Amino acid sequence: MGGHAFEAPRSPAGLTIVATPIGNLRDITLRSLEILASANLVACEDTRVTRKLFEHYGLSAPLIAYHDHNAETVRPKILERLAAGDAVALVSDAGTPLISDPGYRLVREAIAAGHPVSATPGPSSMLMAITVAGLPTDRFFFEGFLPAREAARRTRIAELARIPATLVLFESGPRLAATLSDLAAALGGREAAIARELTKLHEEVRRGDLASLAADYASGAETRGEMVIVIAPPAAEQASTADIDALLNRALARTSVKEAVAEVASATGAPRRAVYSRALELAKAGRHEASD
Repeated sequence: MGGHAFEAPRSPAGLTIVATPIGNLRDITLRSLEILASANLVACEDTRVTRKLFEHYGLSAPLIAYHDHNAETVRPKILERLAAGDAVALVSDAGTPLISDPGYRLVREAIAAGHPVSATPGPSSMLMAITVAGLPTDRFFFEGFLPAREAARRTRIAELARIPATLVLFESGPRLAATLSDLAAALGGREAAIARELTKLHEEVRRGDLASLAADYASGAETRGEMVIVIAPPAAEQASTADIDALLNRALARTSVKEAVAEVASATGAPRRAVYSRALELAKAGRHEASD
């Protein structure tokens, strides 16, 4: 399919955030291709990286580099193009823009200037890693890259330890073993997964507790490529019977048994069946006292 020209009607004026593949070029959406094919200008982190995608799909829109090192000088030029009524697309080297890149400043200033801003959803290594890790997905906290310096990294990990959610981190291969060692020391035996080279030929997901994963990478496990670390949330502290009774009594005073059970089980992590049984006892006792 390489070299196939993709054509589309002209995009409306404004800024469109376009998600691009994180590895496999076939993961781009049709709408993203339409936007890129019809844009007057495409801002990208590295024109050499984006040009590979353009060559694969026969895209020919003008490219302009926009990254951390030139953002202050290039951003006004992009805003001028938007003010002139052009359709501008913003892409990153891989995945969804604005995740660990300077794109949010451009979006913020485009909105402030009254320009239309939209996005095409698509690939994200962060979300893909969460879905394949086998860890809780109902609540997660994206940290991105930890500090490179050891002292600052350990301080930040200690802060993250208190967050009651699955943690998602980015890390480079050369620092992975040291980071996992610090994570294991601070977070104990939490389950975790290391997702490497997602969607690419050598895609790999290693799962285990932090200590075993740290040992794997300290002893030479492959670290080439892009890495995402996913870590299970801290274990919920077991609520006492008195705590559960107090929460149930307050909940039963304002809602049904079913809703009270769901609320308290979620808040305490206690088994729903045990909470339900206790709720029935408390509700029955409450009716008995009322009849007396």
